[in-house]
Amino acid sequence: MKNHSAPDLFALLIGIDHYLPNRMPDGTTYEKLGGCVTDIKRVQAFLNTKVGLSNENIFMLTATNTGATEPPEPEERWPTYENMVTQFQKVIQIARSGDHIYIHYSGHGGRAATIFPELVGERGFDEALIPMNIGYSEARYLRDVELAYLLKAMVDKQLMVTIVLDSCHSGGATRGITDVTIRGLSTIDTSPRPRESLVVSHSELVSTWESLSKSVTRNLKSGSGWLIEPTGYVLLAACRASESAYEYSFDGKTRNGVLTYWLLDTLQEIGPGLTYKQIHDRIMAKVHSRFESQTPQLEGERDRVVFGSNRVQPQYAVNVMKVDEPNQRVLLNTGQAHPVRKGTQFFIYPRAAHDWTQTETRLALVEITELGATNSWARITKKSRPEAIEQGAQAVLHDPANIHLRRTIRLLLQEGVSPAIDQVSALKRIETGLAESRSGFLQLASNGEPADFVIVVNDNGEYEVSDPARQPIPNLHPALKAEDEDAARRLVQRLVHLSKYRNIQELDNHDPMSPLARKLRVEIVGVQSDYEPGDKPQPHAFSSQGDIPIVKVGGWIFLRIRNELSPTIKNDPSRILNITVLDLAPDWSITQIYPAGAAYFEPLDPGQELLLPFQTWLPREYAQGRDIIKIFGTLGTTNFRWLELPSLDKPDMGSSTLRGGPANPLEELLAAIAVHDPRTRNLNPATYPTKEWTAAQIEVQTTQSRDDQT
Repeated sequence: MKNHSAPDLFALLIGIDHYLPNRMPDGTTYEKLGGCVTDIKRVQAFLNTKVGLSNENIFMLTATNTGATEPPEPEERWPTYENMVTQFQKVIQIARSGDHIYIHYSGHGGRAATIFPELVGERGFDEALIPMNIGYSEARYLRDVELAYLLKAMVDKQLMVTIVLDSCHSGGATRGITDVTIRGLSTIDTSPRPRESLVVSHSELVSTWESLSKSVTRNLKSGSGWLIEPTGYVLLAACRASESAYEYSFDGKTRNGVLTYWLLDTLQEIGPGLTYKQIHDRIMAKVHSRFESQTPQLEGERDRVVFGSNRVQPQYAVNVMKVDEPNQRVLLNTGQAHPVRKGTQFFIYPRAAHDWTQTETRLALVEITELGATNSWARITKKSRPEAIEQGAQAVLHDPANIHLRRTIRLLLQEGVSPAIDQVSALKRIETGLAESRSGFLQLASNGEPADFVIVVNDNGEYEVSDPARQPIPNLHPALKAEDEDAARRLVQRLVHLSKYRNIQELDNHDPMSPLARKLRVEIVGVQSDYEPGDKPQPHAFSSQGDIPIVKVGGWIFLRIRNELSPTIKNDPSRILNITVLDLAPDWSITQIYPAGAAYFEPLDPGQELLLPFQTWLPREYAQGRDIIKIFGTLGTTNFRWLELPSLDKPDMGSSTLRGGPANPLEELLAAIAVHDPRTRNLNPATYPTKEWTAAQIEVQTTQSRDDQT
């Protein structure tokens, strides 16, 4: 154990794919999962390699689903209720005041008839994490009241706690498709269970919950539905209480929890000052680009620095072992053991370099093509400088996130549809329409390949477009009757439009070493229904933290944009951010809303901020919709009108308002995203000059109903 002159970090990681047995007393089953142990192993690898945490400080419980009767792990490492409680208590005992505790659970969440009727009534239920052996009648749940006690014990010991729950409360049918799995069960388990807790006595659990809630009810639960609004710790949950947490194969091979996948992807940007709120903003943007109905929740100490400021480690580099100039490749001293995979990208710096923020010194971008255990060959994909790469040059891990320009389509026959509706012919017309359109944005998903959009013919004989979880894409008006002569062509046009919209939604600067990383601070400070332009704003705060603000049509929201660059000399152009704001609207249009008129941007000096009012709206036929407000800050003069789109089904004028071609490398990136026929499947924004631009985005829910306004 290391000297306690600095805080230590401990991790408790729990992943459950194998439920033994998974059949409940009422006949329902907790489906065996396929991505939870993968989640945990990836989290462990991140803590090992990125944070520098040794396995001595990592406590793991996993149950791998190999198809055998029992998981292959030894029983003392199975995530049973008893083992879970023991590991929680062990971490509490070992950690000292000021240490950091990271808890990550991937598995099923569920609900069971309460054993705390004094808190929720005789017919109430408890939220719970589901141990692997819950199918046995004598097995116990790890219930929310117990979890709250354990977390309070950590806080009382003055530990810095972060808990991630990649699970949901209830599940549901995935409507005949296997692209996704839901981490929950839709029913409430009413079977008799042991009432004794291994955490503490029943009375102590009740007393603790009451002291946290200041009442005898659970009305103060946070947005995720798991716990009372956290005090003294951070809770990141996969979804709202009413939603589902999905696991999905992003690469078509390996399943991951959607929350865990994007959390780890975002944590590649870890650096001084990165807060949980900044992580949550990016995760929510990424999740909603694929799954509209899963909304990650952040609760508790939102502005706390990830792992605490004393735990942030510098970004390390690996050596270039060999240079194969004829074949334009290099051998890197890294591999599966670290872990990386085929397609992982690195920036190459000169041998003597040590400051990775000096992006202008980068020699090249390389991508691993031949993966070894500890040494891997990487192809040179882009040269940034003419100097030769030498043996001993430094390779710095680069976030491998791409913009997924080309979207995959799955055509699916639905059970239960009237035989009078010819699904086969209707879907064949879509396949023909895709071929005739020759759009580079779309292709049919092959066997085993995950789909971005799922197309079915519903009971009304209409084409229905869904996300990978079979949740219908909202606000696709009007409905298209499959029997109409022009319906297939119009649907293909809609899919192209949705693909472009998603591409722009995903646009971000993924370079953690950019001098502009995390220097654009954006937040919604409140809402005001009676604001008049020109008056002094008097917004009131939203009552629900960690959730998407809900505003009535016509209401005003106030957006604060701050340049976090520190001022140096007066009028230093390298510290002034040129601000542009786009609105990705519910009608699937994209419009520049700030600055208005013909201006491209408005300059914002270092240390200064803007407070911008925006009025919400919806087309009359929409009951509700979601606006994505995307904010860009650049050092140069860039025109973001490349990215504008009309509303759905309106003629796409492209970049007709722009004269000439792209004026700079950033506009080349924007043009590549907005192009009518992309020649590549993916686009990597970080291959462009990342030191010159940054981006942020937030979401707002608008509703026609006055009762729904926050």
